[in-house]
Amino acid sequence: MVRRSSTVTFDRIEHIQDDITLEQGDLHDQGSLVNLIEKHQPDEIYNLAAQSFVPTSWNQPVLTGEVTALGVTRFLEAMRHVNPKIRFYQASSSEMFGRVRETPQSETTPFYPRSPYGVAKVYAHWVTVNYRESHDLFAVSGILFNHESPRRGLEFVTRKVTSYVAGIKLGIYDKLPLGNLESQRDWGFAGDYVEAMWLMLQQDEPDDFVIGTGKAHSVRQLCEKAFSVLDMNYEDHVVLDESFYRPAEVDLLIADPSKAAAKLKWEPTVDFDKLVEMMVHSDLERLSKVHG
Repeated sequence: MVRRSSTVTFDRIEHIQDDITLEQGDLHDQGSLVNLIEKHQPDEIYNLAAQSFVPTSWNQPVLTGEVTALGVTRFLEAMRHVNPKIRFYQASSSEMFGRVRETPQSETTPFYPRSPYGVAKVYAHWVTVNYRESHDLFAVSGILFNHESPRRGLEFVTRKVTSYVAGIKLGIYDKLPLGNLESQRDWGFAGDYVEAMWLMLQQDEPDDFVIGTGKAHSVRQLCEKAFSVLDMNYEDHVVLDESFYRPAEVDLLIADPSKAAAKLKWEPTVDFDKLVEMMVHSDLERLSKVHG
């Protein structure tokens, strides 16, 4: 399901577009969701739709709430009325933990979101739990920590770093402006995490799971690794820019994925170094074609 747009932005799925059907719908419009469910009668729904960029949620907090929070309620309502037998996956987020109450974070760690995005995700998470318990729906939430790949949007710090590293190597840029270099995240490979989503909907009973690697790295370590892939020193190019600091920072997020390992038999297959190398080489290839 995609939103209608006057500009087509399907570059990242161009290689599989002939194998899938794209249908227009919108989380603001419950009728469109009802129509799609009635038309296709899916066995499973994976809701990855959201206003998903944390910095934007401070500039557009109401939109973030409408889409990221209430949009999930609209989807669950549509599913409940059309076909309550459908299995539903909700993309929850490690940003719900925010100012963390304990480290690492598990399924029982209390939430303390630090952005409108995190707050909206907490609502979406609990409304999914509520519909599961109140209406006997097979509705689950995957509390996913940061999952990255060469498809990641350029505004996210991992992809920003790898894209700039490739651009600096090619002489397109000279400096990489960043905010808090000490902020730490549990970064994993998106392909591994999609497998975890699927596994959640294949279980006998619906449940929620934390998905992550269990290892945290700082933005500084990300820069150090990314620049080293192309034999450069990050200290020669990274400059601090206060405009990239968050109003309320989330300093350390690290997953405890032991429940997923035990019940889903899930483990990540790509470590941090391999992930960064994959993204740097992908961006180098992409920019080489454009500027070659």
